Amino acid sequence: MNVLSNLIWIDYVIIGVIFISALIGLFRGLIKEAFSLGTWIASIIVGVRFSQPFSVFLTDYIEVPSVRIAAAFIILLLLTLILGSMLSHLVSQIVDKTGLSGTDRFTGFLFGIARGMLVMSVLVLLAGLTPLPQDSWWVESVLIG
Repeated sequence: MNVLSNLIWIDYVIIGVIFISALIGLFRGLIKEAFSLGTWIASIIVGVRFSQPFSVFLTDYIEVPSVRIAAAFIILLLLTLILGSMLSHLVSQIVDKTGLSGTDRFTGFLFGIARGMLVMSVLVLLAGLTPLPQDSWWVESVLIG
């Protein structure tokens, strides 16, 4: 029996998300994808680690301590994202000059597939904690059920 003929709408959604992630990886390349992921991780770490001490500089502008810390977190997150984006652009320019852009894009495509599969796996896992697994489409899905 042909597996493709048994796919239902949710299977096509899952395949579509993985495909879109792969295309994004293909167009951006592994270097930009890896820097993007690393920048987000670094931004969150910087925001969490330094928002409390940095919030002292916002005392004159924001009275409520919790809002001040949240504002400090957002400012640090955005600054780190901007710096990471600038560094990513610089490194990707170097990769383009070395002639490795084809390899970079192919490995970015593979990275995109892996990222799409990871995102969909986490979403399915989280959805599995709800009543959704009892729905008929969940059970009938080739990729989930």
